[in-house]
Amino acid sequence: MGFIGWSNQMQNEYEVQQIPYEATKPFILEVHYARRMPSISYAYGLFRNNMLVGMVSYGSPASPSLCKGICGEEHRHNVIELNRLVLKDNLPNEASFLVSRSLKLLPKPKVVVSYSDLAQEHIGTIYQACNFLFTGTTKARTDIASAFNKHSRHHLGDRTKRINRSAKHRYVYFIGSKKDKKILRNALRYTIEDTYPKFYEE
Repeated sequence: MGFIGWSNQMQNEYEVQQIPYEATKPFILEVHYARRMPSISYAYGLFRNNMLVGMVSYGSPASPSLCKGICGEEHRHNVIELNRLVLKDNLPNEASFLVSRSLKLLPKPKVVVSYSDLAQEHIGTIYQACNFLFTGTTKARTDIASAFNKHSRHHLGDRTKRINRSAKHRYVYFIGSKKDKKILRNALRYTIEDTYPKFYEE
């Protein structure tokens, strides 16, 4: 799977800490391509020499059916989505350092799911480096358009207006004791692919 190599200098310069909801807004609304706030239950900041230079957030998946679809009804309350990862400068290894450290800070047990957007030419390199399991690719679809670019579950207007949703690679990561991870992995309803997706040059 993936490999993460951090120098002693990086480990001395960087720290990951939980941050309040308000601290995520400048990164999500001004830097992230989606420009909208997701559901956030936990947020962690990447500090470089005591300066906040990035953040990652986790929250309830937009679709309730997704929670049940990953590991079944029994484990749906343990499902959480890594829904934003934003870095100010995106220096080498910052993203993998932030994600890896934040996973250790989340309450346990948890099933973390995240997606890489193919429309943005993302294949999930960071998730691969952090040893997430690749469980396939979602299909492109259309959703009901809603105000302020929110998910269709927040729809309040004309249900005839629709927007395109691109295909995405889906990654899963289990957090907990050895026993917890075994139980969750056995309950996983998706097939774990043998190889990670890669960029291909034509």
